[in-house]
Amino acid sequence: MNLYRIAPLVCTSALIALLAAPVWADGDAAAGKQKTWTCEGCHGIRDYRTAYPEVYSVPKLGGQSAGYIVKALQDYKAGARKNTTMGAIAAKLSDQDMADLAAYYAEAGSGK
Repeated sequence: MNLYRIAPLVCTSALIALLAAPVWADGDAAAGKQKTWTCEGCHGIRDYRTAYPEVYSVPKLGGQSAGYIVKALQDYKAGARKNTTMGAIAAKLSDQDMADLAAYYAEAGSGK
């Protein structure tokens, strides 16, 4: 094959892979533990169901992957995920706060 045909394909593939990868800071689980006070009010209660703005089961955070938690918080902050309470909480979190919380809950296991 001709190098001039392969090079654009390789460059395009690399660019797509780079842009598709989630971007977040490395989290500090110890710092994240200090920031959980807002989360634990709902996510720390076994089988908790909210009553506002609608009734639904609140998911457990412990044991979730850090990447999933960061992406979810980013989506709440950006409005891509819709929930009044989570949107308001995420709006106040920095990228580092999100990474720290995600690191804590990812390391905490399913007990949290």
